Amino acid sequence: MASSFRTLDDIEVKGRRVLVRVDLNVPMKHGQVTDVTRIERAAPTLRELARKGARVVVLSHFGRPDGKRVESMSLGALVEPLSDALDGAPVAFATDCIGPEAKAIVDRLGEGEYALLENTRFHAGEEANDPAFVAALASLGDLYVNDAFSAAHRAHASTEGVARRMTAAAGRNMQAELEALGKALEHPQRPVAAIVGGAKVSTKLDLLGNLVGKVDVLAIGGGMANTFLHARGLEVGASLCERDMADTARAILAKAEQAKCAIVLPGDAVVAAKLAPGVATQVVSIDAVPKDRMILDIGPLSAERLRDRLAHCKTLVWNGPVGAFETQPFDAGTNAVARAAAELTKAGKLVSVAGGGDTVAALAHAGVEGALTYVSTAGGAFLEWLEGKDLPGVAALKR
Repeated sequence: MASSFRTLDDIEVKGRRVLVRVDLNVPMKHGQVTDVTRIERAAPTLRELARKGARVVVLSHFGRPDGKRVESMSLGALVEPLSDALDGAPVAFATDCIGPEAKAIVDRLGEGEYALLENTRFHAGEEANDPAFVAALASLGDLYVNDAFSAAHRAHASTEGVARRMTAAAGRNMQAELEALGKALEHPQRPVAAIVGGAKVSTKLDLLGNLVGKVDVLAIGGGMANTFLHARGLEVGASLCERDMADTARAILAKAEQAKCAIVLPGDAVVAAKLAPGVATQVVSIDAVPKDRMILDIGPLSAERLRDRLAHCKTLVWNGPVGAFETQPFDAGTNAVARAAAELTKAGKLVSVAGGGDTVAALAHAGVEGALTYVSTAGGAFLEWLEGKDLPGVAALKR
């Protein structure tokens, strides 16, 4: 997959205006950035371009201003944190992303200098991928670099439209993400395991349908597992369960059997009367869940079996926790599986790729977010890629 798109190694940037689409949609409180992770992730590509003599023009969206200027969503507040991430280099700021002011700021840039243009979503043409808006953005650059995988599932002007109009390449973040995902599902070492958790089957139908045809082992956890257990005729008590999805769950099980994909469901569970810290819990066999209790985590036997499964696999794709990890003690199952994946990765026995907001939080909670092969912070884009969908922002980068 890596060879199907250009990277920074394939473009000559010295003296040229390079439009770089990053994701600076960071959490803010009272006008201050509360988490600089996305800014720091964008910095290596920006620094490399500047070091090579590019005139670096940074594009990003922020929030959902619905095509009009909203002062609280201005990127002006990000100039200082972006400068800090770029080792204190000055960052010029344009209060629009197109038009005379943006052009004047870009025209003043010297080699190795940076400009940040205002929120692209202040124009309705961004989300509409309007050709006139695309042309206005493209006129400000000679080359285009997309380093925002997290926005690559949107066919917007700054993620897809501009890439179609000029020589386009993937930034280092985008490159790392595409190479990691390629290793996980496009050209994986087999056997391949997938762990899919989360609350509802209905939100992950496309994902499950795609994975059963691509992986050798599919472990289902979280509230989703209850729907599958119910579909198999088991009593799940007062647990979260989409009973109206039973036929759909059975269809997925049948498709998996046809594809020779082993479905792994919990064999035991941690149950309680309610989801709250410090409540009385018990571990029960999955066919002995009391009617007035909720399944809130996989049990120790299930965690151990999942460890054993992973030990016999070469590749792991993970999306979604296997229990209500945010509330102790229902984090034990997810923690155990996360640590097992981390140990196998460290030993060189497993290529492990994980992603999605809850998954990233669960890995951080288990203390292993840096111990997997690759952890994607892209929520929607990661999920759509796992579902087998073509991401517009990635398709536009192909040679």
